[in-house]
Amino acid sequence: MATIEEILEVERLEKNIFRGIATETTLPRTFGGQVAGQALVAAVHTVDPKFTVHSLHGYFLRPGNTTMPIVYLVDRIRDGRSFVTRRVSAVQDGQAIFTMSASFQVSEDGIEHQDVLPVVPPPDNLPLARDSDDPEIAWLAREWSDWDIRMVGDGDVDRRRGAAAQQQVWFRSRRTLPDDPVFHVCALAYMSDMTLIGSTMTPHKEVQINGASLDHALWFLRPFRADEWLLYDQTSPSAGFGRAVAQGRIFDRAGNLVAAVVQEGLARFLRTE
Repeated sequence: MATIEEILEVERLEKNIFRGIATETTLPRTFGGQVAGQALVAAVHTVDPKFTVHSLHGYFLRPGNTTMPIVYLVDRIRDGRSFVTRRVSAVQDGQAIFTMSASFQVSEDGIEHQDVLPVVPPPDNLPLARDSDDPEIAWLAREWSDWDIRMVGDGDVDRRRGAAAQQQVWFRSRRTLPDDPVFHVCALAYMSDMTLIGSTMTPHKEVQINGASLDHALWFLRPFRADEWLLYDQTSPSAGFGRAVAQGRIFDRAGNLVAAVVQEGLARFLRTE
């Protein structure tokens, strides 16, 4: 399997055109986090370093071919004094498979507040994903072997009042990653697609669905490292009409809320005919 450094090292083909590698996978289509992460790296390469990414909004348009590299076309939508906007189209075989807008901001001061870290067992007290009896969780450990993934057990989840569906996951890179803060932001864009849509299935464990990410939004709130423990608190407020919405709050171990995520995914019953 490719390392996260290899996945996020896009090749510059032209001033605003980049190419990301294809990676070995057991998935039938390209992992959405890989497309989002590579697209964000492409956008970062067109922005002055004094601006840092604070949000991205992406739409998954077509399944990606896992055997083909992906070309990223960057549009320089706006270069302002405080904010910069980029639009990125991910292309395979002449067709867009993903489109994303990313916004960057210079450092500024303002009001501050945040949610509190959920009360859950620390990751060191939880079993490794690879040791799980759940085949889906064990598969996660094989597919993302560079990442240490620890699922909080159903009985230990810090339940949010009124939440229809919820799960919590600790994760971090098994290896020390480069110190560049931008790299950690792009690595989180990659990993933020991991397990999130699974939160929509926690009340429907015996149901089989055709699932896929449809869109993905991510806000970066505070500095963090992706090679240190992060808690992904995931809820699904609604599912219906063949779609499901999932929300995520990502905390570091010290309790800082470092990112927020919203995703909608396909969640329709498997057709039997």
